[in-house]
Amino acid sequence: MSGISLGFAGIGRMGAPMARRLMAAGYSVSVFDTNQAAVAALAAEGAQAAATPADLASSAAIVLVSLPTPEILQGVALGNDGLSSGRGLRIVIDLSTTGPRMERLVAAGLRKAGITLVDCPVSGGVGAAEKGSLAMMAACAAETLEEVRAILEVLGKVIHVGAEPGMGQTLKVINNLMSVTALAIASEALVLGTKGGLDPAVMIEVINASSGGSNATMTKIPKFVLTRSFDFGFAIELSSKDIRLCLEESEAQGVPMIVGSAVRQLLGIAKGSLGGDADLTEIIKPIERWAGHTVGS
Repeated sequence: MSGISLGFAGIGRMGAPMARRLMAAGYSVSVFDTNQAAVAALAAEGAQAAATPADLASSAAIVLVSLPTPEILQGVALGNDGLSSGRGLRIVIDLSTTGPRMERLVAAGLRKAGITLVDCPVSGGVGAAEKGSLAMMAACAAETLEEVRAILEVLGKVIHVGAEPGMGQTLKVINNLMSVTALAIASEALVLGTKGGLDPAVMIEVINASSGGSNATMTKIPKFVLTRSFDFGFAIELSSKDIRLCLEESEAQGVPMIVGSAVRQLLGIAKGSLGGDADLTEIIKPIERWAGHTVGS
């Protein structure tokens, strides 16, 4: 597959390391982003710069996108000078978390232009994007997946979750809700235990050796909360978006999510008091403030 030309739209915290891995694997990569500094950085490493998504679509038969919101995905894919108006594009691989409803809408719009959408959100964060160890939830026809599998395997482990666009997005927002829920309850538990006199490191050791352990207690709490670094690298604003998308789908499906609604409320409080750019691991701060107790390292 070395030497094949690919396009990549959205080269932010997640997109840039993924584009670099594809370049390192021998692919010729053209990139588009509204952040010209990000484009210039990758161009200096050998990528080609595209002026618009349409230009990107005219430079490659396969384009990957990693974009922050459903609305931005819609604009890049279907807007003026969007991917759908390019020449020669056959497949778009959506690595974003944009929710099942928008994914289906974009898939239908691209289909009218003769373009197939591979719904393939990823999980694992920036570190996994750099290492090529992302979990990749691909929803598309089996034959389409086989055509792009070698590309995706440069980025991580590919799991075929369904044939229809939107199925990958549904699984991704469910996963994200479960992840944030674990972090929320671990944060509350940590404040309660340490205010009661327990050592936070001992709490985490015992919980991880017991039935309460989770990714939050194994990774996020010890690395980013107990150290007070709060630099996990995922903004509360983006997490709020993911939870909103999950709850919108649950409402559309008629499935009650009582716990999920409580987590959304805590995220809203944290966003209101800390700002949308605050790190996700900072959701412990409103709990600490209400409790009148700060968790030490």
